[in-house]
Amino acid sequence: MSKAVETTCPYCGTGCGVAVRVTADGVAVEGDARHPSNGGRLCIKGAALGETLVPEGRLLYPAIRDAAGALRRVRWDAALDHVAGALRRIIDTHGPDAVAWYVSGQLLTEDYYVANKLVKGYVGTANIDTNSRLCMSSAVAGHKRAFGEDIVPVSYEDLEQADLVVLVGSNTAWCHPILYQRIVRAKERRPQMKVVVIDPRRTATTDAADLHLPLRAGTDVWLFNGLLSFLHQHGVVDTAFVDAHTCGFDRALAVADNTAGSVRAAAKACGLDESALAEFYRLFARTEKVITAFSMGVNQSSAGTDKVNSIINCHLLTGRIGKPGTGPFSLTGQPNAMGGREVGGLANMLAAHLDLENAQHRELVQTFWRSPSIAHKPGLKAVDLFDAIDASRVKAVWIMATNPVVSLPDADKVKRALGKCELVIVSDVMENTDTTAYAHVLLPALAWGEKDGTVTNSERRISRQRAFLPAPGEARPDWWALAEIGKRWGYADAFGYAAPHEIFDEHARLTAFGNTEALAPRYLNLAGLIGMSAADYDALAPVRWPVPPDRSRPTAHVFSDGRFYTPDRKARFVPTPPRLPVHARDDDYPLVLNTGRVRDHWHTMTRTGLSPRLASHIAEPYVDLHPQDALSCGVREGGLARVATRWGSLVARVRTSGELPRRSVFVPIHWNAQYASDARVGALVNPVVDPVSGEPEFKHTPVRVEEFPVLWHGFALSRRPLPMTQITWWTRITGRCFLRYEFAGRQRIADWPEAACRVLGVRDTGADWIEYEDRSAGQYRAAWVVDERIEACVFVSPRPDLPSRAWLSGLFAKDRLEELDRIGLLVGEPLDRGADTGPTVCSCFGVGRNTILDAIRTQGCTNTEALGRRLRCGTNCGSCIPELKALIAASALEPA
Repeated sequence: MSKAVETTCPYCGTGCGVAVRVTADGVAVEGDARHPSNGGRLCIKGAALGETLVPEGRLLYPAIRDAAGALRRVRWDAALDHVAGALRRIIDTHGPDAVAWYVSGQLLTEDYYVANKLVKGYVGTANIDTNSRLCMSSAVAGHKRAFGEDIVPVSYEDLEQADLVVLVGSNTAWCHPILYQRIVRAKERRPQMKVVVIDPRRTATTDAADLHLPLRAGTDVWLFNGLLSFLHQHGVVDTAFVDAHTCGFDRALAVADNTAGSVRAAAKACGLDESALAEFYRLFARTEKVITAFSMGVNQSSAGTDKVNSIINCHLLTGRIGKPGTGPFSLTGQPNAMGGREVGGLANMLAAHLDLENAQHRELVQTFWRSPSIAHKPGLKAVDLFDAIDASRVKAVWIMATNPVVSLPDADKVKRALGKCELVIVSDVMENTDTTAYAHVLLPALAWGEKDGTVTNSERRISRQRAFLPAPGEARPDWWALAEIGKRWGYADAFGYAAPHEIFDEHARLTAFGNTEALAPRYLNLAGLIGMSAADYDALAPVRWPVPPDRSRPTAHVFSDGRFYTPDRKARFVPTPPRLPVHARDDDYPLVLNTGRVRDHWHTMTRTGLSPRLASHIAEPYVDLHPQDALSCGVREGGLARVATRWGSLVARVRTSGELPRRSVFVPIHWNAQYASDARVGALVNPVVDPVSGEPEFKHTPVRVEEFPVLWHGFALSRRPLPMTQITWWTRITGRCFLRYEFAGRQRIADWPEAACRVLGVRDTGADWIEYEDRSAGQYRAAWVVDERIEACVFVSPRPDLPSRAWLSGLFAKDRLEELDRIGLLVGEPLDRGADTGPTVCSCFGVGRNTILDAIRTQGCTNTEALGRRLRCGTNCGSCIPELKALIAASALEPA
């Protein structure tokens, strides 16, 4: 077996270490036991990374779209000459602000650094923004307002040392499962530790909560303003800390008192039970070691920055910052959102945590880069950037490692903007995405497993991402493509990098350059990493910044000296007057749409959609709503519904999980045009943004839900891709040895056998064809068998409750169908009851719902530990434990 390569997981900001071995049988991925972030544990997405390393769909060669709209393969030199020349012509004609870059938290720090150097220092514009604008920019803005610098003052160890962990707007169990399990294990060791979850939804995370506060969407500022007033009224104030190390408290308190000055007022504004809110306030007041961890439910709001500062205010008032087990903690969404922030990845930042609007800082960066110019004003933030493209003010855009046609709000406007843009360059791993369809130039990038560089996680820990696979085709690093443009513009000395360690060294030197009290003091300082050789860089162990020159001395806890990075070195209380989300619901759109992730998928599914294990948990897009809202909207569980806003619409399967309060709707963010006919939730999202951070309002869009009537429902499993062009509605997932399609139609089908053959691509009249039809009931099912092996099958009914897909999936793993299998296909269910394991609950070990229920009902597994011992479910990442508990509880209520 090959030696393991230690690298990092490319999903969430937890930054887990993984150990990868490449063998003759494929790629084996396991947790890196030596990495401090995860200690060897992985969630199901990380564990399934090997399944996503497939050649299908890869973009392998540069291409340029001709006048007829066809992509023509070209050599790298020709593609880069074309890009450099076209960008230069636009810049010379219209000025540097006529071009823009839209990049991603999927980039490595080295890619990010070169992009920002090229754009801000050599083009002379700040029109480079990142999809981190959509998830973390409110946290950045809140940190800068309070601390003077974008500093996360908490580590993962602090989570385990806290006596109270408050999780705000974060389904941590699904979105940061390894951190969630660290909290759960700490709570098991110290039962006196408390967990409070503040979230409108009752998510899997509430399973560990001592208290769940289902606040009204968008009212977080009222809640934390109320907490600030409560703490002050009850004398829970670190007066010495506030007097010596902060300023602005009186104004912040006056706003809090005026808007939520009593528990009753705060509870009414938040739609909470007064006694439950008072319980939380008292718990916060009497607990010294408090961590308030927040994520997208706080950031993704038109008041996101104020939400962040309202949380920080409470920690400043009580002095619960700068000490072990205390502080506000931003849980980062993407694997390298933090690394991007270090190098100025946002349009309103400079590299090395320097301020774009500070003339001294601009001069410092330009001097270091020896660049001909420097951006002198903030660039266009993500939503504004695509508005400017739509208005033809920006005439060229280079999109790297992201899929804005799916992920941005008002995504149909993004499509329109790219469709009229003079020059669209896309660097990507996959050839066919919603965004590459609009590219004039396509550039093949390296994927995870092929890239070499660094990333920084939520706790400021830098880790190496090491390559373990060769570059396929002509794929190249993103930093290399950017540097080649710089060279073509005559800046060979500035962009003559031979390897990523040279870029990292320059980045480290810039963090130390001018980093003095007299010039530009910053907490970000990588002086201790300057001068690494290629071998040193390759061997770099995970390290949390700052990294001082003397690395032998341990770094003190952030802010333990009470010194911040404002001009007077004092933290700022920020007044946070609460305001309702823009575009509140009305009679036409009476519900509120919330968007977010599901457990096993990531972003727009270009990676996770390739994995059968990840696809098996939630196989299709859905709209979740309260049962009473479903009734009033005329939709029912399992049926289809159209979800519409003022900006767009989609069609999804109806779910009534019981997780949501009245008048709330939840739709996942992941599905795109490759996996569904009509499920891009970004097209529905309100494009309003936070006035400070520019982060969009993904958690509060007025919405209407109505029935999407169809005449029939169906599904098909096939070893080959199937044409869905004539189907009204469809979704697709990847299975083991097959593709699974769910679909529905409005057209009347007179001849189902003929239609089924057409959909499945059966042209051999002598094919082994198994079929059953009940015309009176409108039911049809058929299977195509080739050389005794099932090739495809299709099931159709007027009702959505069709046969089990899990059982049929198992047939595709067989080399030869048995006679009982053929009979089962005719009757629509397995003759062997144990063959139907049911929908997947535990993706780590592929354990289905029916298997779990059988263990509960007949084998005495009445707790999750017993299920784990018998079936292994819940014993890896633990993400399925809340679902296991729900099945146990439901079984206990069944009649004997």
